Amino acid sequence: MKETFTPAANRSGSMTRHRSVWEMRADGWISLVDELSRLATLARDQPEFERRIARVRQIITDLAPVESYWAFPGHRVFGELATWIERGELARAYQAARRIHRMLAAQTYRHETSTLEGEGELPSQIETDSERQAQLSRPYFEVLIVDEMSPSEEDALRRRVQRKRMPDDDFIFDVVVVPSFEDALVATMVNFNLQAVVIRHGFPFRSMYHSDMLRRFLESVDDSIEQIPELERGPLLGRQIAHLRPELDLYLVTDVDVEDVAARVGEIFKRIFFREEDHTELYSSIMKGVGERHRTPFFHALREYAKQPTGVFHALPLARGKSIMNSNWIGDLQQFYGMNLFMAETSATSGGLDSLLDPVGPLKLAQEYAARAFGARRTYFATNGTSTCNKIVVQALIRPDDIVLVDRNCHKSHHYGLVLAGAQVAYLDSYPLDPYSMYGAVPLRHIKQTLLDYRRAGTLNRVRMVLLTNCTFDGLVYNVERVMMECLAIKPDLIFLWDEAWFAFARCHPIYRQRTGMATAKLLAERMVDPEYAKQHAAFAESFDDAAWDDDDRVLATRLLPDPKKMRVRVYATHSTHKTLTSLRQGSMIHVWDQDFKDKAEEAFHEAYMTHTSTSPNYQILASLDVGRRQVELEGYELVQRQLELAMSLREQVLKHPLLKKYFSFLRVSDIVPLEFRESAVESYYSPDSGWSNLEMAWRTDEFALDPSRATLSIGATGLDGDTFKNRQLMDKYGIQINKTSRNTVLFMTHIGSTRSSIAYLIEVLVKIARDVDQQIADMSAIERRIHAKRVRSLTLEQPPLPDFSSFHFAFRGRSVEGRAETRDGDIRSAFFLSYDDENCEYIDMGEAAQAIRSGRELVSALFVIPYPPGFPILVPGQVISAEILQFMQALDVREIHGFRPELGFRIFNDAALARVAQATAARAALAVSDRAALVAVADTVIDVAEAPRE
Repeated sequence: MKETFTPAANRSGSMTRHRSVWEMRADGWISLVDELSRLATLARDQPEFERRIARVRQIITDLAPVESYWAFPGHRVFGELATWIERGELARAYQAARRIHRMLAAQTYRHETSTLEGEGELPSQIETDSERQAQLSRPYFEVLIVDEMSPSEEDALRRRVQRKRMPDDDFIFDVVVVPSFEDALVATMVNFNLQAVVIRHGFPFRSMYHSDMLRRFLESVDDSIEQIPELERGPLLGRQIAHLRPELDLYLVTDVDVEDVAARVGEIFKRIFFREEDHTELYSSIMKGVGERHRTPFFHALREYAKQPTGVFHALPLARGKSIMNSNWIGDLQQFYGMNLFMAETSATSGGLDSLLDPVGPLKLAQEYAARAFGARRTYFATNGTSTCNKIVVQALIRPDDIVLVDRNCHKSHHYGLVLAGAQVAYLDSYPLDPYSMYGAVPLRHIKQTLLDYRRAGTLNRVRMVLLTNCTFDGLVYNVERVMMECLAIKPDLIFLWDEAWFAFARCHPIYRQRTGMATAKLLAERMVDPEYAKQHAAFAESFDDAAWDDDDRVLATRLLPDPKKMRVRVYATHSTHKTLTSLRQGSMIHVWDQDFKDKAEEAFHEAYMTHTSTSPNYQILASLDVGRRQVELEGYELVQRQLELAMSLREQVLKHPLLKKYFSFLRVSDIVPLEFRESAVESYYSPDSGWSNLEMAWRTDEFALDPSRATLSIGATGLDGDTFKNRQLMDKYGIQINKTSRNTVLFMTHIGSTRSSIAYLIEVLVKIARDVDQQIADMSAIERRIHAKRVRSLTLEQPPLPDFSSFHFAFRGRSVEGRAETRDGDIRSAFFLSYDDENCEYIDMGEAAQAIRSGRELVSALFVIPYPPGFPILVPGQVISAEILQFMQALDVREIHGFRPELGFRIFNDAALARVAQATAARAALAVSDRAALVAVADTVIDVAEAPRE
């Protein structure tokens, strides 16, 4: 049946209007059922009949290649359906199509065996407990088989798999057979149900399908692979699939020397089999492999503990619900939460449980599984948020007086962590986006220039860490590979801390994954030992000599390559798992890929972990992290792809709706990323003509990419500011919760918990708000319209310029080796604790501050000053208050400013305190220079003695 309905080359015109192949599939089945139902009421001699039957044939043509990549309904069933249509058995075809569509929509095919012509109506959703339990107790997945098979061979294989099923199997699976290299890659990306791939020996390269939508999955495939002998394609295909979806289990069945193949590519495949020698072993291996990812050691241990009869003679009266059940007043707590929560509440670390501070059992395993899932060498759980994770990493790696390069716009936990660690902080400026009152990200050129400045000052050896936020609150994502490569070329032992609080989901999707800390760390570690990269670096080193390194302009304009013999890969990432994946609030993780962890960081890390981790961690949070990891490994790709599609749908609806686009617009990548940082020159990731084809190219090449699932809506045309829109409109009137706003924008996020219904409701609400604004403007008097127009102009055209970091005051500024205060870093710790003594401080209001600055006085902040929005420090302790910062503060119309008291003004250091600190700092610098000179003199004497001729 396959051959009869294979689409002709490039017959995919009707598919191009869809945002994705999954949307095309869903809409295709809806359209097919609708068209067949209409055909059933038409006589064959009616003109409309021919038009509709042609439409049905086109839908079948479009669906055929897509359905070949799924086990349900599969080649055979889909072929039968198409045959009935061609024979004119339209009523029969309609009933079958309707049944298939309902099973696909409700996903009941996962646990229900049925035929095309089953009896009765299929429910549109899982309605009974027995159905739900069947799905939960025996989850369903599909296995991809890559091999050229005839339809009869494929049917025989499927029957063989079905015969091996046992009642006590933990899972149930079906098989999808594809005949070529290209088909295997497309199926890997298209079919969310896949959990394993079996690659057999000898298969062609090309797919027989040529639809543009499916070919997009193959844009990065090298056509030269076609010249590789068929027997060698299996291992290469395994590498490609492992790169795209590393969570899948891969198995190779080969005819050649299996021992030799295992030695060469064994790290890619979970197991390698010789010919068809053991079907039972392959079946068992597949089940075991999925079981390993499904296993949740700590969640399982906690469930088992909750079942045990336990007497509690320790802390926690709440344990096992005792203090609730014995109460006459708080029974509603148990009614609300149920008993399982309290049965699992305990302070015990034995009885099958474990200690977070010293894990040796199920928690240790759970963290090891998380490291596997997120591509780390080791992973640590945290139950009090990424704020704590950030402080742990900084304390573990930073010693007093180490210099840290940090994005000034990072989360405030980093600033406080650097205070506690005693770091010399060098703040990096992100590029400003004045029209939207928000900042972008830190250009690589700025980071490189800062490192070169430290090299010139003779203090590059003290620069220990680069700390950046990836992705930013507004969705800007760094080119992590390029940042680390070029920084390591200047200082080979730099440590990188990537704050990926909002980016934990990125591991699940190949587009996102390439810009994560852990994936890039692995790439760099492999590059260090790659002979081809060694040759590439040798050529670079030959062309880029010492004179070139002394030319800052040339260094800044060149894409630098680190020396593989000198560079060390030391990368840390912190995840707010609860923000973008499944976890209870505050559930977070620290991921580590550090080649020197054992020698240089392990003991300090454990001390820092002990410092900041509670001795009474919440076990429910830990269990949710364990289960969230399972979800990442088994369905993360599907959920993140859905997250992307929902964001695309939201953006597209606003772009197309005549009333919505009158008052609202989602910022495009060209609005947020200046052209100089967009090598692709892509203006927008979406266009009605090309769809989303620009997305992958931009994410591969550009210095900064924009996460499409973070949609920033410009609202200035409504005359409403961001805070008013967020609270009075979205929350108070419609119950829609958002977090981030600027003066004229609000940020909407889609995540793995978003649904099509929630997107539809948001669009409905935006339409209502737009109609209300439209009506209000229509009802305004002439004077009111002028006032409204002035407000709109203020919000859209008259934004206060965003200030850069000014500088640390001389008293707190970093010194060069000669003792000059010429580097940009500052002693934020000394400034922070200096403010604890009221005698060192005074208050000054904005008017007095402006006059003082004009008169030439340096005003130095004693506190962190953090307006919301933008939500990061405009001022830090020890920083000079510049005229630009003061102007920005005066123009702010936000209600919440931490560290600033409107009735008193800024808390600043008085001149006497600054003079004392400056004198002490200068004395310490002079002593350091003197000590350094003495050491140099001693060293010179030793050298002279060593070189003197012996008598």
